[in-house]
Amino acid sequence: MTIACEPVEGLPTPACHGYPQALHLSLTLNLTVEHWPIRGAFAISRGAKTEAAVVVAELGDGKARGRGECVPYARYGESVDSVCAAIEAMRPRLAAGLTRDALQELMPAGAARNALDCAFWDLEAKRSGHPAYQAAGLPAPHPLVTAFTLSLDTPAAMAEAAGTAARRKLLKVKLGADGDAARIAAVRAAAPRATLIVDANEGWNDDNLAANLAACAEAKVTLVEQPLPDGRDDALANMARPIPVCADESVHDRGSLARLVGKYDAVNIKLDKAGGLTEALALAQAAERLGFGLMVGCMVATSLAMAPAILLAQKARYVDLDGPLLLAKDRPEGLVYNGSQVDPPTPALWG
Repeated sequence: MTIACEPVEGLPTPACHGYPQALHLSLTLNLTVEHWPIRGAFAISRGAKTEAAVVVAELGDGKARGRGECVPYARYGESVDSVCAAIEAMRPRLAAGLTRDALQELMPAGAARNALDCAFWDLEAKRSGHPAYQAAGLPAPHPLVTAFTLSLDTPAAMAEAAGTAARRKLLKVKLGADGDAARIAAVRAAAPRATLIVDANEGWNDDNLAANLAACAEAKVTLVEQPLPDGRDDALANMARPIPVCADESVHDRGSLARLVGKYDAVNIKLDKAGGLTEALALAQAAERLGFGLMVGCMVATSLAMAPAILLAQKARYVDLDGPLLLAKDRPEGLVYNGSQVDPPTPALWG
């Protein structure tokens, strides 16, 4: 399951809000690529996959270790090799005393920075004995209701999947292909009591946007994610939206927010897009100031990738942190899921 990349030595102590940044201890970095089989297949408008390839960065100071997990995503020009290379390229800066705060300026938003940023947070928590939520100035996390994702398929297959998951409180329905009106109607018939959100993954266009939104409204969908491609979404500003619309592929870090005003009602924050918990927390605050509702989502990954997002998700309207539920198996110390509820991480996992 694990393929080791070249280890990197000589990293300094990361910075932590609320804790001294002057301690520059020599750290080690172990970088690994892991392949986690998906239960069945996971399909969206851009294609399907049968495994989750994740990159895990582990920082150690000889006494404590901190880990961060990211998912390289081809939609954003990332690959496992490019993410590993980006982290490796930070070696001289890290050896010279780079802090977590400075990392935000030296690496762009994306999966590579996410792995390092979250590893810093975890190491800071384990080294200090103070949980990550305290370092972030947040209250203690509580259990959350998470969505459960239904892959894109035929109406009959999606209805069958919805029927199996009908007792869950929140279902996320993947759409984005011809015949979506029939798909969402079939899902609603099979899961009449569940709250539904839809993710079109940029799969609609100006010609079918209004009809698809109307079909979702008829099925009592409460939110639609990214109906149009990023950069080709002006139609959203020129129509009365019958359902709130959430940006996903169109939002990454704070720099992407201004152009979304008037087009979207909410933003889906993912640590892999934002480049880690540090920027994601700042992005959430900035989005709320602009009047956006918050959703916190994930890529298909293990509980290690979900754990820091749980801190971010505490005040989100919608939470979609079901990545481990889509895998054939999770980490032994993974998050505890009780139906639609996910509990906060234990220190053995992260933070």
